[in-house]
Amino acid sequence: MGTMRKIVEINEDLCNGCGECAHSCAEGALQIIDGKARLVSEIYCDGLGACLKECPQGAIKITEREAAAFDEHATEQYLKEKEKSNKQETAGTHETDGSLNCGCPSSRLQMFGSSPCSEANKPAAHINQPSSTSALTHWPVQIRLVPPTAPFLKGANLLVAADCAPVAYPDFHGDFLKDKVIMMGCPKFDNADEYIQKFADIFRTADIRSVTVVIMEVPCCSKLPMIVERGMAIAGKHVPVEEIVISTRGYVLDRKQAAI
Repeated sequence: MGTMRKIVEINEDLCNGCGECAHSCAEGALQIIDGKARLVSEIYCDGLGACLKECPQGAIKITEREAAAFDEHATEQYLKEKEKSNKQETAGTHETDGSLNCGCPSSRLQMFGSSPCSEANKPAAHINQPSSTSALTHWPVQIRLVPPTAPFLKGANLLVAADCAPVAYPDFHGDFLKDKVIMMGCPKFDNADEYIQKFADIFRTADIRSVTVVIMEVPCCSKLPMIVERGMAIAGKHVPVEEIVISTRGYVLDRKQAAI
């Protein structure tokens, strides 16, 4: 039998599955399942609501209802098992049942390399092979899905690209992405304030070494360098920034060091 207490409640209509709440929940009570944030178990939620301020959609609130009591011991054990599982996923190791840990939810952190997953995901021999190798080293890549604490951001040379740039520029991987960590977004359709705060948090915590911003020549793209620079200013950091402008026909129109 449960007791009356405070516990999180998620509005699935508002939730966009960005995963920010799950990353901010110290107890691991929230998880992205089928593209929505969900409460893993009532016993893991302490009802304090640290996740509320991290939700950009306002999809989470604290409600008081009958629920199973928060179990600190069970939560501690759950977190230990979760940490162990995450380490196995990052290393690309086998599950205990022998299956490969190769699932690909949109916001699950992945770092690529030589692993069972990379071997398992290679195309069959009869499928046409690409002429060049992908330089992508991690997942996810969308700005709104990458948490500031992502391990691949630590000490990274960061590439921030407008969504259209990799489509327009044919040698994007070889010329821009190699040896960099990429984050992508659209400054026209996405939330600029949300992006500014995300970059501020990244610059505070990740010790970014350099930033390359690749945008298109269209006017709306000009917001992206400003978003990055605003986030850097809020964090009180000074990191070298290079801005590259691509034409709609796939040529480099301009390449310059930004004044921070």
